[in-house]
Amino acid sequence: MPVVPIDEDELNRRAGAAVAAELPGATLSSLAKLQGGASSITYRSSLGGTAEGDVVLKVAPAGVAPTKNRDVLRQAGLQTALQGTGVPAPLVVATDAGAPPEVPPFYIMAFAEGDCVEPNSLPADKSLPPGEVRARELDAARILGLLHASDPVALGLGDEPEVTPQEELDRWSSSLATCDEDIRAGHDEVLERLAATVPAADRSSLIHGDYRLGNTLSTGDRVVSVIDWEIWARSDARVDLAWFLMMANPDPELGRRITAGMPEAAELIDVYQRARGAEVKDLHWFEALVRYKQAAISALIIRNARRRGVEPPFKPPARMFRSARKLLA
Repeated sequence: MPVVPIDEDELNRRAGAAVAAELPGATLSSLAKLQGGASSITYRSSLGGTAEGDVVLKVAPAGVAPTKNRDVLRQAGLQTALQGTGVPAPLVVATDAGAPPEVPPFYIMAFAEGDCVEPNSLPADKSLPPGEVRARELDAARILGLLHASDPVALGLGDEPEVTPQEELDRWSSSLATCDEDIRAGHDEVLERLAATVPAADRSSLIHGDYRLGNTLSTGDRVVSVIDWEIWARSDARVDLAWFLMMANPDPELGRRITAGMPEAAELIDVYQRARGAEVKDLHWFEALVRYKQAAISALIIRNARRRGVEPPFKPPARMFRSARKLLA
């Protein structure tokens, strides 16, 4: 069943009823659609009556099953479970299961003021002050340590399936296998080395799945909220950490800019380990894995662009494979 347009008047009515059920006497203003969001649709609104403050509503697309990254109620459950852990996930105000796929589910969460900025992606003339970059990245490392220190079972998430490092590798190698040979050129050697040296799995942790400063909201020197939990999972924490480090400190092989003030990877790891209360081992394998993962994601985007007959947004990910090979040497 294809995606169909959201009935925004009906959504507003349902959202108002959900808020009133959780906060008697509270009202909800009209919904204003926000830009972005591929797996769900996002709106901003504000509370009135017996409650106050701005809120954000995330609704699954109508007409398709709300599964995987479209499962907004799964995201709401994770955010609720994280309250009190020290991980600043947005507070969930209300939920509605709908009647999918025709009537999509949604959840409403408190709005947090803050900048959503990926420092290394900013043009030089719009860079953050170096001291702010440093403080925010270190705070993000601390929060990631707290996330990975939390116990999924104690938080009521013990039924979530665990994803092993081998399963993570299998997922991305399968994705690359669907791409044209020229797009995935160079991946075979990386896959062979990764498959031959899979480390023992660590205790499974809650992972964000795309943890980087660009998926947080910050004010001044602090991260005030971690957002975009669409692909959270129970997996080896080193997948999350390695992705965060790659986004903060890409190696020269990747040809990416590192903004002034960015802490070195060693310092970020130290802050992370102290917050988590555990030492990280075999990280180089996971650093290679996330490069292989990003190469696979890039390859899929190029493949899909070709199938649509449009110019791909970037070149095949040869740099990623070279970087991964060096880490595994």
